[in-house]
Amino acid sequence: MYIVRQAKKEDLEDLYELSKLENFLNLPNDIEKLTKNIHKSINSFTSNDFNPQNTFLFVLEDLSENKVIGTSVIHSQHGTSSIPHFALKVGKEYRRSYSVDQDFTHTTLRLHVETEGPTEIGGLVLAPKYRGNSEKLGKQIAFSRFLYMAFNQVHFRKEVHAELLPPFNEDGSAPLWEALGKKFFNMEYQKADILSRKNKEFILNLFPAENIYANLLSEKAQQAIGAVNKNTVPLKNMLEKIGFKYIEQIDPFDGGPHYRSMLEEIKPIKNKIKQNFEYTDNADMMTDQFLIRSNKDKEFIGFKARGSHRENTLCLENSEMTQRYLEAEKEIELIYL
Repeated sequence: MYIVRQAKKEDLEDLYELSKLENFLNLPNDIEKLTKNIHKSINSFTSNDFNPQNTFLFVLEDLSENKVIGTSVIHSQHGTSSIPHFALKVGKEYRRSYSVDQDFTHTTLRLHVETEGPTEIGGLVLAPKYRGNSEKLGKQIAFSRFLYMAFNQVHFRKEVHAELLPPFNEDGSAPLWEALGKKFFNMEYQKADILSRKNKEFILNLFPAENIYANLLSEKAQQAIGAVNKNTVPLKNMLEKIGFKYIEQIDPFDGGPHYRSMLEEIKPIKNKIKQNFEYTDNADMMTDQFLIRSNKDKEFIGFKARGSHRENTLCLENSEMTQRYLEAEKEIELIYL
């Protein structure tokens, strides 16, 4: 059995193990930083108002192993006056010469800065052992954010942002960085990536302020603009299915595409349900899958259950999970999974 819940101090060791999988921005391979992230998340979950600094860290727990096996994150605001959001806007510029009868439509890149940015979702990590699980654990940990956002919209901006990973070279470098960023920052991709997490001043002051013409870059770099890593395609498809769209912006370092949606238009949030329910043992009535919020111990807990929506009543399977986490609840909050 699996649940999604807010991170706790006791999760530090498991989170540190997960952080070894890759150098994730939201899950640093550093005990001190992880401790700070957990503490910040705990304070965010107890906050009553919007705070652009709030970060909500969710963990997926395998109850049979008593072990955290995945994470996801929400940042209340990505892009502030102190830590701006940087991107490259992908545009088109048409040029024509009548005297030589030639015309071209150029792809252009231009530095874009936001200081009143949107809410950002990210930090999606799942231990390799659990990938491809029939319980769709990746989707559960991803949708846990939407379950929380659906019923706590005061904490978030009206627009939601997601950044996807681009294709990388075999040595871990990014084609766009090799063709563009490296020439202006004079450092390796990994160093610039780490530096940008705590200092973004150098991006604004060293990167060109005018249009950059993509056809001046290598063919491989041009192909990487807005493309996603093959391992990220399922996430891209999931985001598009629930309402996110590519906004013609990319990461200024690696070229990974940026996706956005209005919060209220994200399908799981738009179709959220809050109403009375009853249990059923009728398998024919268990046609839908839900991610349900439990208010047990006054902390965020989400779990998967089957059931169906019938007029003014929600029929849920009478399972160990529903009995354990709903207890005496009469009205519940949930989203379709």
